[in-house]
Amino acid sequence: MKACYPGTFDPITNGHLDIIERAASMFDELVVLIMENPRKKCLFSTEQRKRMIEQSVKASNVSVVIGSGLTVYFAKSIGCQAMVRGIRAVSDYEYELQQATANLTLDETVETLFFIARPEYSFLSSSVVKEIAMNGGEISGLVPDEILAEVQTGMKRL
Repeated sequence: MKACYPGTFDPITNGHLDIIERAASMFDELVVLIMENPRKKCLFSTEQRKRMIEQSVKASNVSVVIGSGLTVYFAKSIGCQAMVRGIRAVSDYEYELQQATANLTLDETVETLFFIARPEYSFLSSSVVKEIAMNGGEISGLVPDEILAEVQTGMKRL
């Protein structure tokens, strides 16, 4: 079975990476789907994010694709039967439940599966990483080691 893990990943965090690794062990193929979202102002370009994810992921059954439009339609167009979403807190669940229900309305053949964040990542998001870095905090341990220097350099542009 083929699944995708959609998001903006600006930048990818160790929490994202944990979900990717766990999902990759459950599916024949996992596509990390970087969705272009015009409502979000991203620090890194989609190509930079794609490269950073590819540098960070070790599983051989994981690929990275850039997409746009409605996520469920794009997922279906690349042959995914499931979408993976991470849940850190009740607020994530409420948002993700609405999204999953809307997606089922649009295409009931693509399932949404929730992965619960490990406790050590329950606070972690790309926004948190950017906030910490912008204010001079240490982000090692929050993003993959392979991209730490690039993320730190990117933060200096802010």
